[in-house]
Amino acid sequence: MEPTVTTANTGQKTWGGGNEPLGASYGKLMMWFFIVSDALTFSGFLASYGFSRFKFIETWPSAEEVFTHFPFMHGVPAPMYYVALMTFILIFSSVTMVLAVDAGHKLQQSKVALYMFLTIIGGLIFVGSQAWEWSNFIKGEYGAIETKGGSILQFVDNTGKRVKMEDFVVQLPEEREQLTRNKGKWFMKEAALPTFSVTEVQAAFKAHPELLVRTEVIYEDSKENREDKTLQPGLNHIKHKEILTRAESERRLASAHLVVEGANLERNEYGSKLFADFFFFITGFHGFHVFSGVIINIIIFFNVILGTYEKRRSYEMVEKVGLYWHFVDLVWVFVFTVFYLV
Repeated sequence: MEPTVTTANTGQKTWGGGNEPLGASYGKLMMWFFIVSDALTFSGFLASYGFSRFKFIETWPSAEEVFTHFPFMHGVPAPMYYVALMTFILIFSSVTMVLAVDAGHKLQQSKVALYMFLTIIGGLIFVGSQAWEWSNFIKGEYGAIETKGGSILQFVDNTGKRVKMEDFVVQLPEEREQLTRNKGKWFMKEAALPTFSVTEVQAAFKAHPELLVRTEVIYEDSKENREDKTLQPGLNHIKHKEILTRAESERRLASAHLVVEGANLERNEYGSKLFADFFFFITGFHGFHVFSGVIINIIIFFNVILGTYEKRRSYEMVEKVGLYWHFVDLVWVFVFTVFYLV
């Protein structure tokens, strides 16, 4: 049997599949490699969030109580409405990206430019919405007290409705200056001072006997449900936070350590500190991806306007950017589901 000799002039491509494995060009293949690696990164973040929430489930804040703001509707509770709107806008931008890729296959330059422009607008609205959401989360709304043991105490009226500290606390004539680096030794500094001091909150609480303290601990069954045997079985498992009696409220408030307003990497008026840490890290990491996608889309948009891809008779670059944008949208669906809905 004669041996088979393959020379450099052989026209057959490597693997029989050619230099385009799976029928994808080099650029598309590298984009898929990046997407797979980035998907593993986000999976690790979400898995860490899930384990932490399971471990501290009794003090984990409810997203419906945290994200209640809506632009131009100050004071009107709208739990999760704006987050849902953000999600819809981002998903719609994925639709416009699909239309841009389809128009590119048909070599329709004007339509590609239009749909790319709409995709960019959707991405900018989403990033701006995240920044607005961050500002409200950091600023806070009601305020709370952190005890020496690290517990969070919130204020409610006798009907269980949350009460803002600014609605009942009055500033006393005392001065306290924030310690900054230029006023301390060895670059000592501290966080910005809260609006009210612990002494002011304690004094105002004593002056308002209708107020009670609500802890961060979540229970499945309320005392009323356990005593009322006429309630349907399905109503016996309502998540709620424990509201202390007046005497117990005063006792717990006596161990107050500091006033917490809003949330940051060290404090969180809504409950577990890990909630704020994961919120900033996961949503911030995803927001960085969206912002990067917007920048890339802008570059591709100007290339479309200049006719770069029309001269090449190929809009593959739009398709590659579209893969990244769809990935970013899909990741947000998981973040929205795990972080906000579950």
